[in-house]
Amino acid sequence: MKQRILVAVIGAPALIAVLAAAPEWATFVLLWLLSLIGAHELLAAVCGNQKAARWTGLAGALAAFTLVTVYWSDEDFAGSALSALGEFFLAAMLVLLFVTAIVEYGGRHPMTFRDICAILVSGVAIPLSFGCLLLLRLMPDGGGLVLIPLVAAFCSDSAALFTGMACGRHKLAPHVSPKKTVEGAIGGLVGGMLGMVIFRVIFYFCTVRALHIGWCIVLGLLGAIMGQLGDLSFSLIKREFGIKDYGRLLPGHGGVLDRFDSVLFAAPVVWLVICHVPL
Repeated sequence: MKQRILVAVIGAPALIAVLAAAPEWATFVLLWLLSLIGAHELLAAVCGNQKAARWTGLAGALAAFTLVTVYWSDEDFAGSALSALGEFFLAAMLVLLFVTAIVEYGGRHPMTFRDICAILVSGVAIPLSFGCLLLLRLMPDGGGLVLIPLVAAFCSDSAALFTGMACGRHKLAPHVSPKKTVEGAIGGLVGGMLGMVIFRVIFYFCTVRALHIGWCIVLGLLGAIMGQLGDLSFSLIKREFGIKDYGRLLPGHGGVLDRFDSVLFAAPVVWLVICHVPL
């Protein structure tokens, strides 16, 4: 537990600094690195270390062009040649993936359907979720808005952990994550909403822009719900393939997918709400 808290104390400010205060290109690079590491972790879990070493480069290239397409889809680039170019390269990488599968079929290290699915999830789906953080960063006051999925998800994770330890009795999904309890899940929902209420105050002092408290509570609740769903979903993959953690990059937390699984599910929903509901 001490190691887990120490990593959080050091890592959280660094993460916030890059996401919220650094130039947009630094946010892009950070999200691509997280996508690349997450791709390797998922491929290693699903396909094995040998195939992960072989195909992480392809998944990483897919992730890069996916994030480029997301970045160039911003209104500053909408309709421009750059926007079309990003989509072209992403499509070309997808074609290359299936051409590679056909060429490798029957060889010593064929790319199976499972491998293709794992590459698509790690090279497209995960970067698209991280890309929602990038889109939030590009909005007005984006340095604050980009933190909303993290606040909702991480506050929910912490509240669920401590509530479960204190009074957890009823198992939530024992075959997927034996330690998670219904009481912990409820505490996590409360933690997500409370975290967003506190964030609203900090956001106001930093931007002099008052977010509607009702929508902050809604965002906290939705972020917490989706965060818990993301946690359980990635735990399901771990159980199916018999691993404890996706990696050991973050001592006490596991790998990138162990730490950001909840954010990957929370970010798209938060982005959709912020885009379509006035705050």
